[in-house]
Amino acid sequence: MGVVEDGRYDGVDRRPWGKLEFDRATLKMYSLLFHLIDVGAVAGVLWDRFLTPSQHKVISAGLNVPQRQARSLVCFLAAMHDIGKLIPYFQSSEPLAYVRLGDELLADTGPVVHVPHARASMHAGLHLLSELGFAVGGNDSPAVRAAQCLGGHHGRFLQLDVDGAASVQRVEATLGGPAWQHLRRRYTRLLWHLFGVDEAPGRVSVEAAVLITGLTMVADRVASQRRYWVPNADTPSFGAAEHHSRARRQAEEEVERLGLARFALDRVPFTTAHPGLEEPNALQRSVMEELPHLVAERGSGIAVVTDAMGTGKSVTALEMARIFNEHCGTQGVMWLLTATAAADQAYEVLDRYVRAHRPEYAPVTLVHHHSDLNEAYTGRCLSPADTSVLDGPPDDPFTDDQDDSFADDETEYGPGTAGPDRWLRGRDNALLAQYTVSTTDQAQMAVLPVRHSALRMLALSGKTVVIDEAHALDPFSQLQLLRLLQWLGALSCPVVVLSATMPASTATELVRAYLSGAGRTGLNGVSFAPGYPGWLFADAATAGVHRMSEPARVQQRAAQRRSARIRVRPVTYRRLGQADRSVEAGERLATIAEVLQPVIRHGGCAAVVCATVADAQDTYAYLRRMWTGPPDDLVLVHARVRGRRRQSTLGDLRHQLGPTGPRPGRRVFVTTSLLDVSLDIDVDLMVSDLASLARLLQRLGRLGRFTHLWTGQDRRPAWWDGDNSPALTVLHPVNSRGATALPPGWGTVEPAVALHETARLLPALEKEPLIVPDDVQALVEQVHGVTSGFAAETTRLQQMAAAHQTRTSRQEQLSAIHLVPPAKRVSSLADLHRQHLTTAQAATRPGLLPRRLLPCHRSADGTLTLDAAGMLPLPDQEHLSQRHLLSILEHSLPVPAAWVARTSARHHPPASWKQHPLLADIVLLPTDSVTRESEHRFGHHWLRMDEELGLQHRKQQ
Repeated sequence: MGVVEDGRYDGVDRRPWGKLEFDRATLKMYSLLFHLIDVGAVAGVLWDRFLTPSQHKVISAGLNVPQRQARSLVCFLAAMHDIGKLIPYFQSSEPLAYVRLGDELLADTGPVVHVPHARASMHAGLHLLSELGFAVGGNDSPAVRAAQCLGGHHGRFLQLDVDGAASVQRVEATLGGPAWQHLRRRYTRLLWHLFGVDEAPGRVSVEAAVLITGLTMVADRVASQRRYWVPNADTPSFGAAEHHSRARRQAEEEVERLGLARFALDRVPFTTAHPGLEEPNALQRSVMEELPHLVAERGSGIAVVTDAMGTGKSVTALEMARIFNEHCGTQGVMWLLTATAAADQAYEVLDRYVRAHRPEYAPVTLVHHHSDLNEAYTGRCLSPADTSVLDGPPDDPFTDDQDDSFADDETEYGPGTAGPDRWLRGRDNALLAQYTVSTTDQAQMAVLPVRHSALRMLALSGKTVVIDEAHALDPFSQLQLLRLLQWLGALSCPVVVLSATMPASTATELVRAYLSGAGRTGLNGVSFAPGYPGWLFADAATAGVHRMSEPARVQQRAAQRRSARIRVRPVTYRRLGQADRSVEAGERLATIAEVLQPVIRHGGCAAVVCATVADAQDTYAYLRRMWTGPPDDLVLVHARVRGRRRQSTLGDLRHQLGPTGPRPGRRVFVTTSLLDVSLDIDVDLMVSDLASLARLLQRLGRLGRFTHLWTGQDRRPAWWDGDNSPALTVLHPVNSRGATALPPGWGTVEPAVALHETARLLPALEKEPLIVPDDVQALVEQVHGVTSGFAAETTRLQQMAAAHQTRTSRQEQLSAIHLVPPAKRVSSLADLHRQHLTTAQAATRPGLLPRRLLPCHRSADGTLTLDAAGMLPLPDQEHLSQRHLLSILEHSLPVPAAWVARTSARHHPPASWKQHPLLADIVLLPTDSVTRESEHRFGHHWLRMDEELGLQHRKQQ
């Protein structure tokens, strides 16, 4: 029979099953052929409505065919993803469905060999594709790469042995006899016909293969929802051609319902897009006037923006993204930040920006470990599907088969204008939204050998990627970012890099990585420093560089110019120890209290930024002893408090100390490095432990931040001296000889050599006010640039610098071990998954990933509760409600895995939690309600939860 006859009712055999579901009395069985058609149809709609013109161009160029033909090939390959289910092993896995197969297939089964269906799709698909004209050769041949796309649809690219396991003889011996092969051939040719493919491509590039596989994963997830296919299983039987027509209509409705359809934001005036701004500043105006014609002429590329803290870099990035999207064929924004607190704030900015355009429906997603606790984002059901990229899903590294792992239920949710529904929030699906804010580590997973990395690359490549504060990454993560930039360059994805304190060498390294991925070479001697303040655009096509005009730079510098003082106070470092210990003059704690006296006595807002959490807890406890005002005026915020308290406190600070917030009469908050990145707040006074110069400059950006906005307003305390510049007091720990003496533990926060060099520069900085932005870049280069000469100052500094370089090299080597190769160096697609790392094993920062710790209480009868009063028992049941899950998560906090490596039975969560990816690895920290015993030992680590100070940690030496 021909393909036309096979497409009719009673044509090709439709009894092999692709989806099954049991209810109490019956078995719902869905035809494999119909499932293949469903996925191909969804892929076609995703091509039309989800993929961007830039992605169309990458795929069609990678297949060396026109875009119309590329669309047909993509639909066909997506439909072929489960052809490996048409084998005896898979069909026999459910006896009730197996016996319904025709006599011909049952008679030709032969020995049933265990072959996961994803691998079977690759092995069987190789020969089916070759019969259609796909050339078979080495790793880069079209048939091999296309077959690997089929095998990779469950998340990992598999190695294809053309003359071994994928040979004709092995396929016939393991995947069924001639009847099975004949039916697979008929299915293949029918799909080829239904999706209108004209001829096989002459090539399949690595970039095209990755995007096609990612698109197949999305299409399979959409078509595998229970609510999608179960109704089709109940409909009257009809032929493949009729089902194909129906499947296209269903796919259009579902893609729209899930929020995957791309949309264009209407052009609105600058002041409408960015509420609260009266006009663009000089740098923003320069971008809006100069960049459009550059991008229109040269195409996609990478931009770097450097400017002082609090000068509107986020607005500049959004304007750049708008320009890139208009001219480069991309749609949307992927905004990457290094910290969750910064991501939370960026989410509010991006959400407000999208809403300002008044779209009918424009989902904006937030992706990081703690996004579930962000009240501005949540309001949804938490289920096992609702996990972040790094948190889940459960991932078995020893199988390439995860059938039906993305089933969804039929519950409908009503999203707001910019609110995604449940499907688009769950797992890495959230990365697919057109507008997304994420922590950088989520994007780094795209260049690590973990499951579904192709889907992550698909999600990144269709948008303008904004990388905020890229300089803040350590060498381990920086190397992963460089590899990600190489891939983004290869995929013609525009990138915007933002920083307030980036050395010229770092900017050059980032731009060079992107351009090398785009195929540009010979860039080793070229500098890509944008100037300060300023912006730079380097196009991917020629590596040509355009910088902000000098008159605009001068205007921006003059408009943003302000001064601040750095005062240095030598202090003796000593832990508080007993809460009532007498603190002597000259100690760090006494000096902090002394500097804060204007705020304590007369009001105002101040920040105390501590080097470690332990120091922050000591500082807060000491200040609490002498505090005479309302308790809420003294605030402690750090990472080792329960998730809900941390999110709530940071949200309150952003609101109250923001540019338009209801500024309190007095507020002192004690914190850690949470202050360093993208918190848009203003304080009247600041005290900081010694930190690297880049961090001190970041902190300085929150001191008197909104003075220029509040001209004529009475928002400062009476003691504020606007004419004499606000002051940042830096606490310099010294020994009895007056030399820098770093306390134990500070060296793990930042390199000791950077702290020592900063300490050496501080006396000079104290003599004259610091002028921002004029002085910033030169200071950054002195400590953090490649030309800094501090290593030669003393033998001790030389030794520190050598130790730092050794540690940096070790981190880079550890990071490089797991990195996938750049696209240009990939031969077999299996090179992208040579290592079988799970999302829990792949590190995006040095050291182990954190574990969730759940402080709780144990009553006299042994019942575990979340609260001391015993009113909230720990839920222990198979199906947990949204309320239960959210309550557990908001009471938990992350800790280094090493701290809880040695647990006992009393630290294990309820057995029912082991089946839930959000809860499986939680460690309990119970406080005995009778004895009040709350300190727990985990090997050499002792942990105790204090309700006011947060988690306290000590290590037995």
